[in-house]
Amino acid sequence: MRQLKKSSTKIFGLAATGIGLLALVACQHLQHPIDAKVWESGADWPFYHGNPHGTHYSTLKQINTQNVAQLKLAWSFDSGDAFGEGSNQSDMEGNPLIVRGKLFFVSPKGRLFCLDAATGKQHWVFDPAFGEPINTKQRLRGVSYWSDGKDERILFSFKNHLLAVNAQTGELITSFGDKGQIDLREGLGRDINSVFVAEVSPGVVYKDLIIMGSTGNTPGHIRAYDVRTGKQQWIFHTIPWPGEFGYESWPKDAWKTAMGANAWSGLTLDPDNGLVFVPLASAGMGDKDFYGGDRAGDNLFGTSVVALDASTGKRAWHFQLVKHDVWDRDPPTPPTLINVKRDGKTIPALAQATKAGVVFILNRLTGESLYPLQEIQVPESDIPGEISSPTQIMPLAPEPFARQKLTADMLTTRTPAAHDAVAATFAKVSSRGPFDPPSERGTVLLPGMDGGAEYGGSAYDPQTGLLYINANEMAWIIKLRKQQAKLAGNSGEALYQNMCSACHGVDRKGSPPEFPNLESVGKRLSVGQINKQIASGAGRMPGFKSRMTEQEIANVAGYLLGDAAQNINASNKAAVPAYPATTNDPYVFDGYKRFLDPDGYPAISPPWGTLSALDVNTGKYAWKQPLGEYPELAAQGLKNTGSENYGGAVVTAGGVLFIAATVYDNQFRAFDKATGKLLWQTTLPAAGIATPATYSVKGKQFVVIGASGGKNAKAKPGGAIMAYTLP
Repeated sequence: MRQLKKSSTKIFGLAATGIGLLALVACQHLQHPIDAKVWESGADWPFYHGNPHGTHYSTLKQINTQNVAQLKLAWSFDSGDAFGEGSNQSDMEGNPLIVRGKLFFVSPKGRLFCLDAATGKQHWVFDPAFGEPINTKQRLRGVSYWSDGKDERILFSFKNHLLAVNAQTGELITSFGDKGQIDLREGLGRDINSVFVAEVSPGVVYKDLIIMGSTGNTPGHIRAYDVRTGKQQWIFHTIPWPGEFGYESWPKDAWKTAMGANAWSGLTLDPDNGLVFVPLASAGMGDKDFYGGDRAGDNLFGTSVVALDASTGKRAWHFQLVKHDVWDRDPPTPPTLINVKRDGKTIPALAQATKAGVVFILNRLTGESLYPLQEIQVPESDIPGEISSPTQIMPLAPEPFARQKLTADMLTTRTPAAHDAVAATFAKVSSRGPFDPPSERGTVLLPGMDGGAEYGGSAYDPQTGLLYINANEMAWIIKLRKQQAKLAGNSGEALYQNMCSACHGVDRKGSPPEFPNLESVGKRLSVGQINKQIASGAGRMPGFKSRMTEQEIANVAGYLLGDAAQNINASNKAAVPAYPATTNDPYVFDGYKRFLDPDGYPAISPPWGTLSALDVNTGKYAWKQPLGEYPELAAQGLKNTGSENYGGAVVTAGGVLFIAATVYDNQFRAFDKATGKLLWQTTLPAAGIATPATYSVKGKQFVVIGASGGKNAKAKPGGAIMAYTLP
């Protein structure tokens, strides 16, 4: 995207973006590895989110608005991989794939299962840990399927590896990569011991390529591999190298050391035009999400949507959503490919819903905005060394689907005591809107770091032009503090406070379930398991074996297990720095903090979670309503508050929208897609923080959802697939 004038606020109709390779990609076509007639018919669900366009849409209509209330449980399958009562919960966010009567999914421990899609009977299971115990959740959102008509492969990631498994037998395909797997740390242009890769979303298959992101404490470069051999075919540097487009938007040597700009939320494919769409995260990692003093500039391609030629990895166009992002405003979901009808023409487009609660609708071939954009002046950072962008871009339409600025009249009135408590906190912090920079006093971020939109993504109905967005609408407080000297020595306590406390807290209480409480970690993990996790990492936690010796790792484990010899003298304690801190940064992040009332409920008035239907042709909302509730509050008469929700919806030609997602009430719901009327609901054994799938076997339609919990530390976790059908 070209740089806009910064001297005044401007309103304009189209965003100018780099346009390249358009003539080339327009004539390319995919020879579908899966018969297009099969997935277009709705019989299968062979792609992440249903189809290459990521629309979550099914042409099936056996289950419809007239009979959906009759849905019954057809079968359930328990993976047996639920674990971690409390702060270290199961987490099964995957969207199952269904191909020719077989259902593929990954469990909370990362095991790959193949089931009979009609009965739930297990065909096979593959363990990517090869028998090693898995003691912490493995957040995986799905798998990829490829076939040439004879050879069928499931490709999926586990920790830092991409693996290829025979879809018929469940056996590792040893001719792929190094004996069946690729180390995703290799080929990034960095020492592999200096990066931590944990790809959580599946890649997209284009012809004989699988295109992958690079998530973790790593540069987020996008790479394509040959699905047969595992050989890398191309790479796109999301932190540009010298001579590449966008290099000047970073400091001179950032390409050598900077981490971030990764596609953790997945990719979307336009096979007919040979384009892959990449939603890239913030240009920082850890503290660098919120302090950018050492990455002056707009930081392309951080917090952007980038269109690449799927065959070569060459940039076709890009659109930067946030310049010099210091709010962690990652695009949380792959773009949804849509069509916009205007002046009698149909325009191929994409919709990118954001954490900021807004939707950008772009021409997918050019990157131009199809609705007017406004360049606005935003508050400057008052943090020394931080050079924030003086302007940002906001769409004038569609309107935001979540509130943008917290004001005093929006604070909770759930109880007088709750209101008084949050009002006292609110009076001390800054709250100037969506681009109020992080500060020492604390800055309100609304929507917070876990939404507006989240990883489930938007569902699009080509019949009506409605885009369905489920969102979180809660406030967080982001705060920076002055960097302090690290604690002296290599005792377990000193190392913990220097390396781990920003996420897990000085008091080890964490912020469950994302950042587990470590006060009683010894009750769920052995000393050997703790050592291994510190060394190798897990989930969002990087490994420390490149930064600590074996003895230092053992010291931290000893401290966590209560070994007094690993404590430091209280008189020698200094203020605790955040991780990862650098001696050159004058300020560091003070930790992830939701803005809650004293009873743990959101500090703002409801709704706390919503479901909206946006008409992409007009930019107007057809309907919007709360999604979910807190059972204990509902029992007190406070109903329909909405709640945190993760995982997307499925919309069908039968007029039904299916969604689980809600964290606290464990409900799986079906709505009338036209009106939002609730038509059916059932209680899952654990929250379905995943996107459902729908398919048919021998003419019978099913709807399936993973039920694991994983976002509510007080609830019982699970690890099951639940399937529903008509009697």
